[in-house]
Amino acid sequence: MNGGTVIVIDASVAVKWVLDEEGSEAAFALRAQQLAAPELWFVEAASALWSTASRRQISAPEAEERLKLLRSSPVQSLPILDDLASALRIANELRHPIYNCLYIAAALRLDTEVITADRRFVVACKDHRTFKPRVKLLGA
Repeated sequence: MNGGTVIVIDASVAVKWVLDEEGSEAAFALRAQQLAAPELWFVEAASALWSTASRRQISAPEAEERLKLLRSSPVQSLPILDDLASALRIANELRHPIYNCLYIAAALRLDTEVITADRRFVVACKDHRTFKPRVKLLGA
């Protein structure tokens, strides 16, 4: 399936590079690959860092520093508008939030797969013959 060498990752994978949590080692291993993600991943990653700081697991300045690290990570950011119409169709078909479906749309366009740490995202695709093989759980 991975016609090229690029793999689409979502923000749940990227934040594991800067937060020590389950799956961080598997997420780091992916950095050896060519990675891409819809540019929305920065917003989702920043939201995850904010959430972690709001739970006082890291400080606000640490969250900002970790966001800077993510900005220099080896991920090719893909323009959202390239995949937005496709993502909307996928979201309607799966009855799943469009922000996750942007990752599927990008993977379909690039003829590759999405790696995610979001089990709910994987479950949402489990009964769909086109999307199930495209969305893989990190470390599985």
